[in-house]
Formats: sequence, C-alpha cells, structure tokens
Amino acid sequence: MLIYIHGFNSSAQSGKAREMAAWLAGRGLAEAWACPDLPHRPAEAIALLEGLIAASRGPAKLVGSSLGGFYATYLAEKHGLRAVHINPCVACHDKLAGMVGEVQKNWHTGAEYTFSAAHAGELAALRVPRPSRPDNHLLLVETGDDVLDYREAVAYFAGARQIVLEGGNHGFTRFNEYLPTILEF
Repeated sequence: MLIYIHGFNSSAQSGKAREMAAWLAGRGLAEAWACPDLPHRPAEAIALLEGLIAASRGPAKLVGSSLGGFYATYLAEKHGLRAVHINPCVACHDKLAGMVGEVQKNWHTGAEYTFSAAHAGELAALRVPRPSRPDNHLLLVETGDDVLDYREAVAYFAGARQIVLEGGNHGFTRFNEYLPTILEF
C-alpha cells in the first residue's frame, strides 16, 4: 500500500493528494493507496498512520509532503519502510514550537484549533536525529521552496537518493512529472 501523508493544516484534499489519486486511478491502482485526513494532534496522526501500515497486505510505502515528510521519516525508521519526502520539514519539532498558543486553521476544512505545548511535545517525541537507513529514503525538493530551506533537507538526507530541482515552490510544482519515480521507488 502507498500511503500519502499530507502537510501541516492540510488534508486529503490537497492538490498533490488529488493529483496522485487521479494518476493512480488512471492506471488501475486506486485500491493500492490511502490518504487519510490526519488529526492535528501528532500522536493521533501517527496512531492513524500506524493502523494503515499494520493493515497493509505487504510493506507499506510512505509519501510525505512537508510535515508529512517529518511523519514519514519517523514511520520509515520505526517500521523499516521506504519513504519519499517532498519538500519535507526535517525539524518540525523546532520550526513549529514557536507557534504554541496560536490558532491554526485547516486550509481545506476550515476547522480551527490552538497549537499547544502538547502538540509541540508530541512532535519532539517523533524526532529522528538522522535516518539510519538512507537507502530507504528518496528526497524530492525544489530550491524555490518559499516555506522551508531545501538545503536543510539535503543535508539531513545525506546518503539518500536526492532529486533537487531548481525553482518551484513549497507545493512542489513538478509533482506530476515525478509520480512515476515515486511509484518506482
């Protein structure tokens, strides 16, 4: 099973999730993937994803974007899975810690919540200092990412297969072009 993990305040209705769903459906692979709407609490999101991993008929493969890339790193390391990381947040526990107390809003559902110290603590508990099996990770980044510095991901995933593309943005503008690469990994 291929599990797509969306980013912070996103959902299964994200552009990349919809593109992947359509692309896979067009190839008769719609049943071979999942993209759940993740709870905003990291521990709950991980529990949901681990349930999908456990239910997979064979080894699951993870595809994570932004915060989803952070989650995918944790899950790939814990379960020995392969993961594709798209403009990933590699230090989300640090980057989001400054948001404690701020009201957040899901871009697709409009649901609001307050990012709490508990959220930050749950993210910190998921931190992987460095991937122990770089060959299980594929990094896809665009240098024009306006949210995260792509160089942090390049350094963090040293030893992993990396595709670094000039330009683009945090949404990874060339996602459709790399769907075959993602599926083959």
